[in-house]
Amino acid sequence: MTIYFAEGSTTKEFSSEEMFQTLENVLQKINPKRVLALPPDHTRYDSRAGELTVMTHKILGDRLADVMPALGTHEPMDASQLDRMFPGLPHSLVRAHHWRKDVVRLGMVDADFVDAATEGVYSKAWPAEANKLLVEGGHDLILSLGQVVPHEVIGMANYTKNIFVGVGGSAGIHESHYLSALYGMERIMGRADTPLRRVLNRAADLYCQDLPIVYVLTVVEATAEGRKVVRGLYIGDEHKVFDIASELAAKVNCFRLPTPPQTVVVTMSAKKYSKTWLANKAIYRTRMAIGDGGTLVIIAPGVKTFGEDPDVDRLIRKYGYRTTPEVLSYVEQDTDLQNNLSAAAHLIHGSSENRFRIVYCTEALSEAEVRSVGYDFMPVAQANSLYDVDGKQDGWYESSEGEPFYYISDPGLGLWMHEKHQYAF
Repeated sequence: MTIYFAEGSTTKEFSSEEMFQTLENVLQKINPKRVLALPPDHTRYDSRAGELTVMTHKILGDRLADVMPALGTHEPMDASQLDRMFPGLPHSLVRAHHWRKDVVRLGMVDADFVDAATEGVYSKAWPAEANKLLVEGGHDLILSLGQVVPHEVIGMANYTKNIFVGVGGSAGIHESHYLSALYGMERIMGRADTPLRRVLNRAADLYCQDLPIVYVLTVVEATAEGRKVVRGLYIGDEHKVFDIASELAAKVNCFRLPTPPQTVVVTMSAKKYSKTWLANKAIYRTRMAIGDGGTLVIIAPGVKTFGEDPDVDRLIRKYGYRTTPEVLSYVEQDTDLQNNLSAAAHLIHGSSENRFRIVYCTEALSEAEVRSVGYDFMPVAQANSLYDVDGKQDGWYESSEGEPFYYISDPGLGLWMHEKHQYAF
C-alpha cells in the first residue's frame, strides 16, 4: 500500500501546473501500460477531476484506454457536458456506466459486519458490485479521481464510494443509500468515519485487492470571492489517503454559524442541476443550519423534473418528499419502492421532517407539480426580486421586505450548520 502524494492546508493553492507536475511524477513512478480513469460527471465540475482526467490523457496518450465517468444513478453525459467537463478529451475514450446492467458482483459484506457498522440499524449482507470493465478490461492501473467533500449518504464523498456507488450496481446502490438514510444523514454529514464508509472500505479490503486502483483526491474550497481553490491533493491506494483529505475538507468545506438563520436562500446552477434528484443538495447541506420553523428558498431555474429516470420520477411524483415514518410505511406497502430503495432514501433525504419549510423556485416545473411533492412554490422572477442575490457573496443580507436571510451560492460545495445543532461538530 502506497501514498504517492499527500499535501494540503487551509491556505494552500494548487495551480494547474502544480497538479499536472504532481500527477506526471506519480504516473511516471507507476509506469502503467493500460489505464482506466474513473472521474465524476459534469455535476461535480468544481472537483477539478475533469481537468485531472484531461491531464492524465496528455501525460499517458494512448495508454489511457478508457474513461468511465462515475455516474452512479445519473444519466450518461451528452457531448456538450463531456466537452465542458473534459475539454479536448476524445469522446471515443468515454464509456457510459449503466448501473442496472454491465456490473459484476464481487462478493458480499456479511450481515454481522453491516449490523455492527450501522449500530443495528441495518442487518442485511451488503452486495459489493462494480462495472465489469474494472474486472475484465485488462487495465494495469485504475485511476479513481474525485473530490472529498461533505456528502449526505456517506459523510465525505469519494474514495471507495467512487467504486461501489459511482460505478456500482443497482443492488449495492439501493441498499447503501437506504441503510444510510435509516441511520440519519445529519449524523453522518461531514464525517469520514460513517456506517456506509465502514461497509464500503470493508468491501474494498475483501474484494479489490487484485484491482490496481489508485485514488486521486482533491479538496476544493469555494472562497468568499467565488473562486474554487484546490487546497489539497492526495494520491494513493490506502485508507490513510482518504482520511487525511477528509480532515482538510472538514476545515474548508464545513461552515459553522453562531445562530440558526430563520431564512436561508440558495442558488443552484442551471448548468449542473436539472432535477430535484441532484438539486436537493440544497436541502441536505443546509438543514443543520436552518432554525426550527424556518424557510429554505431554493432558486433553481434549471430544474425541470424530479427523478433521474422515468421510474424514479414516477415514484417521487406518486409519494412526494414526506417524513421518514411516512416513507417507511410506503416501503412496506409498495413493491416498486422495495425494488428501488435509493428512491425511498431520496424521499427521506428530501424531507424537512416538517421542521422547516422548503420553497422551490423553478421555471419549467409548474406550481402544481412542485406542491404535489410536498414543497412550496415561488416563481424565479419573484424570488430574484425579493432577494436579489445575483453577484452576491455568501453571507447575511436583507430582502426587499426587510427580512434577514443567509445566502449560499452553491450548497453542493459544502455543509452548513449552526454551532448548537445536536449533530454539529
